[in-house]
Parts: sequence; C-alpha cells; structure tokens
Amino acid sequence: MNSRWEVSLANSAAINEAARRGIEVAIVTGRRYDFALPVVQQIASPVTMMVNNGALIRTSDGVTHLRHLLPKDTARRVLQSTTAWRDCAAVVFDRPQENQVILESIDWSDPTRGSYYTRNRRFLVEAGPLESCLTDDPIQVMFTGQVESMRQVEQALLGTPFAKEFALAVTIYPEKDFAMIDVIHPAVSKGAALAEWAGVRGIPRQEILAIGDNHNDLEMLSFAGVPVVMGNSVPALKERGWHVTASNDDDGVAAAIQRFALTESFE
Repeated sequence: MNSRWEVSLANSAAINEAARRGIEVAIVTGRRYDFALPVVQQIASPVTMMVNNGALIRTSDGVTHLRHLLPKDTARRVLQSTTAWRDCAAVVFDRPQENQVILESIDWSDPTRGSYYTRNRRFLVEAGPLESCLTDDPIQVMFTGQVESMRQVEQALLGTPFAKEFALAVTIYPEKDFAMIDVIHPAVSKGAALAEWAGVRGIPRQEILAIGDNHNDLEMLSFAGVPVVMGNSVPALKERGWHVTASNDDDGVAAAIQRFALTESFE
C-alpha cells in the first residue's frame, strides 16, 4: 500500500498480470486475516494470504491451509512477565469475528491506538485480568506502543527463562515513534511460513521473489531466491546488499514484479 493506505493501480496491475501468467502471489503480513482482507480485496486476482507474521496461511475466500498457534500456557507466562506494559498488550485469536482481539481495557481516545481500535471495533472485547481470556490457544500476544517502550518489552521477553517457547516479530515505524511486537509460536516467522508453503506447493526458493520493508521481513527476504527491499524500508534491510526498488509511493512493488517476475531478468 502507499501512504494513503491504497493499493496503487500500477501495483494492482502488476500483481494481476503475474497471476494471469500463472505466478502465485502471496500477501505476507503481520496483520490479522480480517484486517488484511480489505487490502487484498483491492486486487482482482486470487492471492494466498500469510497473515499474523506467518502463523496462518489462508486464501482470500477463507480456506485455511496451515495454522500454528501459540500455546496458551506460554501466552499466560508472557503476560505474567510483562505486567508493567499491560496497557500495551492484547491477545489475538483465530475466531470468525467477535472476540478476536482481547484487551484488559480499551481507551478509545488513545492518541496512538485509537484509530486502530475504531477500525477494529467489531473484533475487540475487554477481559480482566487479561490472562482470563486464555481458554484456548491464541494466535499471538501483541504489544504496541512507542519505540523505546517496545524495546523494553522485547528485552524483558528475551530475558525470560522460557524465551525458547516463543518467537518475536518486531515491526518499527521510527518516523511515527511506533512499534509492534508479536509473540508467536516459536517455529513461526514470515520466512518459515514462506518456506513451508513453498514446500507444499513444490516451488524452489530460487524461483521466489520476496519484497519487504521492515524488520519482520528479514527471514522472508533471507529465504527468497530474489530478495527485494522497498525504497522506504528501514535502513537495516538496505544494509544487506539486496536489490532495492522504489518506495511505496512510487509503485515499488510494481517495479520489482516487472523487473524480476515479468521479464525474468535476475541480473
């Protein structure tokens, strides 16, 4: 998407042309399925959706192919180890609509999260204490807030004696002073999901083009045979020596698809 939260006509056209030629297109995102679906619906072609940083692989018409949930006992220990950041925490479940995202309390006027709460109102519910919602395995425990606060959460979690029981997917927007941490199943990442799905589909990694822009894309880009970094990416990804395309406001996805998928030029 561009900075206006739209899939540009050029990006959509490139994706549709790739699909027309028989190339499978996957949207790999940290978003929940229902939050990502309105974006995918801006694209005419069917796409594979790898959501929640790869914890779920589902088609745009709702068929689930793969799912890796976070054990509820691990989720409970995560919450118990981060009580200082309870106002930043949420638990996310794979449910039809209601009760997908559970928070201990919802501040609808929160300057950082208020717009997210409003857009997802029908999926949200309060539960106190937050641990009481863990009647079944969630997809993830999620933390959102200012960058420095989220760095503290990350360090606190990495310092727990059970850190091997989960994985962290971190997304940072320094220009907004905003970051997200998804605590997910230990075997889950965007890269792991892409590798697992490639195995199911019989697609060699050399034939995979991946385009990313943030820290949680690192494993995915490392796995892909053709890794491409957006022009508006976080600096850490640009330091890897991978291909760099234009920014999200300059149709960087379309440019990468045209260069590497539609012309089969890998130089």
